Amino acid sequence: MRRTPAKLADGREIVYFDEGGAAREPAPDTRDLPPSATGSEMRWDPLLREWVVVASHRQGRTHLPSSDDCPLCPSVGGRATEIPAASYDVVAFENRFPSLVPDHGRELEDVGELEPSRRVGAGRCEVLVFGSDHRASFADLSPERARTVMEAWVDRTLALSALPGVEQVYCFENRGPEIGVTLHHPHGQIYALPFVTPRTLRTLDSAEEYRARTGGDLFADVLRAEQEAGSRVVARTEHWTAFVPAAARWPVEVHLYPHRAVPDLPSLTGAERDDFGLLYLDVLGRFDALYDAPLPYISAWHQAPVRDPRRGLARLRLELFSVRRAPGKLKYLAGTESGMGVFINDVAPETTARRLREVAQ
Repeated sequence: MRRTPAKLADGREIVYFDEGGAAREPAPDTRDLPPSATGSEMRWDPLLREWVVVASHRQGRTHLPSSDDCPLCPSVGGRATEIPAASYDVVAFENRFPSLVPDHGRELEDVGELEPSRRVGAGRCEVLVFGSDHRASFADLSPERARTVMEAWVDRTLALSALPGVEQVYCFENRGPEIGVTLHHPHGQIYALPFVTPRTLRTLDSAEEYRARTGGDLFADVLRAEQEAGSRVVARTEHWTAFVPAAARWPVEVHLYPHRAVPDLPSLTGAERDDFGLLYLDVLGRFDALYDAPLPYISAWHQAPVRDPRRGLARLRLELFSVRRAPGKLKYLAGTESGMGVFINDVAPETTARRLREVAQ
């Protein structure tokens, strides 16, 4: 794989990940672009003890354009896009409409909170494009391309973790307008966050309590229990197991755990990276076969915090879930889920796992 960094017209970084061949000579971005937005801020919720990001400039971001106006397609035929190249394999670039922005010393005034907490939403948001085919999805990728995407995740995790003030790197993909996708072109995103996310903190608390109570590794024991039970295992390879968790919140939910406990993507061996792609493509194929239609989903990598002293308690894993509960029916977050955070799953996890095993291609 060849890695080629370059700059876009407004100074944002772009990195090409090519699968061999001659070294890339980046084409110049000829667009006349205004400076990137810098209006992001963070506010502290004293009741939930969580940060909330306010990024009002994102209201004007590109929303479900036609394929002729897609900003992630190659720049061809005189139409300049976010990727100034006639062809590419995998590309990462700084988001033009970021939720988090570099902190250039901008000062924020108190707005009358209980305790002043406003801070610049300092961080970085990148877009990771999986290929130039506008009509494809991750499930359509070859194992070689899936491995290239994995190497891009690793590269960006290392680069963003090294930035000052970054506490966690989050790689994810949203697919389908039902999830809230605003661009159809196959892509994911990577957030370099200035804080450790609430879910990560809560799982670290759980792992710490479990270690003190039992002396064991919570994530290793969850994986072992699922493997021994077997009823919720969807597929298994030499280095990974995909299973529906016993307490799944979503009608279709699968977690992918590496058999070896590692904190983050860069810690995976070459064999583990290869093996992941094969299993992930298999699981995505099962997702689309479940209702004989592309399944909307969120695919979320959980990596250890960059600097948290409890980093050693964390474990890399991928959580994949869909809001589709039946053909033509979506699960909406109703009063219990949205109001109180109490999930009610209409489908038994064992049933979901059995269905996903049965639709193996």
